[in-house]
Amino acid sequence: MGRVINRSLLNTRRLTVNLVTYPEGHRVMRHNDPIGSGSYYKLNFVVMKPIEGGVFETDRVIFSIFNRVTLFRPDLYDHSVSTIMRGKRVLLSIALHAPWGSAAQEQ
Repeated sequence: MGRVINRSLLNTRRLTVNLVTYPEGHRVMRHNDPIGSGSYYKLNFVVMKPIEGGVFETDRVIFSIFNRVTLFRPDLYDHSVSTIMRGKRVLLSIALHAPWGSAAQEQ
């Protein structure tokens, strides 16, 4: 199994943009991304889908378009990616750490 390549395109206090390449054989275990305060939003664009596998799953999304563009709250809801059986998965991920709200208040 190859390694994940995570290219940081922008990294500020509140906003990060990454281009992430997941190789064949990789999977992301079910987890959430807790933060200390505020709210955490992720907008993911699947630039390249694997031929087989590599399916994103989460308990809840804000919206999803054709399983290629997904906005969700990684701080509130568990999420995972199934094993990539053939090909690779390339993702443009935009993350916003907003100062308003908190995970505890919104659950």
